[in-house]
Amino acid sequence: MKLGKTIYELHVGDTVSHTKHITKEDVEQFGEIIKDYNPAHFDATYAKQTMFKKRISHGMLIGSLFSGLLGTQLPGNGTIYTKQSLIFTQPVYFEDDITASITVKTIDIFKNRVTLTCEAINQNGKTVIKGEAEVMPPVKKEGHNA
Repeated sequence: MKLGKTIYELHVGDTVSHTKHITKEDVEQFGEIIKDYNPAHFDATYAKQTMFKKRISHGMLIGSLFSGLLGTQLPGNGTIYTKQSLIFTQPVYFEDDITASITVKTIDIFKNRVTLTCEAINQNGKTVIKGEAEVMPPVKKEGHNA
């Protein structure tokens, strides 16, 4: 397996993003996996009575898009998540297109820690989640000492 970027290959400002179309099936499968059957996600009649007026996605489903970016793109394979903060600013509805982005904010070579800003934006340009992640990138590449 090819490992992701080491701390020496990262630069402040590096960024990646991914867009995901959120479906009813995504939300229902995620709810089943985590055993969160909140009626805001599963019951249309209940949801009509809430401030959202219709069913919404689990916030952590959207937050997990950051994990996918960290583990596959920046830094990539071999990255270890150490910390995450998230602020949920807008609901995500079924059929929304969400673009999750992460950007390198700080690099601490001595502790092998990278802090990244996280932002998820819907198709209307509204931020639905913002936050920060801290990760440990891979220590070395295959066949190299540093």
